[in-house]
Amino acid sequence: MPVSADVITKAIAAHGQWKQRLRDAVATGKSEWRPEVVKTDNACDLGKWIYGEAKASMPNHPGVEEVRKLHAEFHQEAAKVLTLALLGRRAEAEAAMALSSPFSRVSTALVGALKKLQAA
Repeated sequence: MPVSADVITKAIAAHGQWKQRLRDAVATGKSEWRPEVVKTDNACDLGKWIYGEAKASMPNHPGVEEVRKLHAEFHQEAAKVLTLALLGRRAEAEAAMALSSPFSRVSTALVGALKKLQAA
């Protein structure tokens, strides 16, 4: 079963929005989100799709599994950045989002995996 382009397009857009939310939190030290909520990977639309429709219609699909793994890692790293931001540790939070950081690497890998899955 092919992956809905709409699901992937929305996921990539939402991913970009999360990166901006984190940048805003780092800049202000405030967020409407809590790290313990951000840490969960099954509450956002992509997570719901991964654990719902994708799991049901494409069980054991390697592309979906790669997206699931990277998506979970992204949520873990985002929660770490948000925690630092909310603690007022701006320099550390900025470093945690820098180009060579685990956050940046998993973020880039997740978008790449989503695009690959969309093209499949």
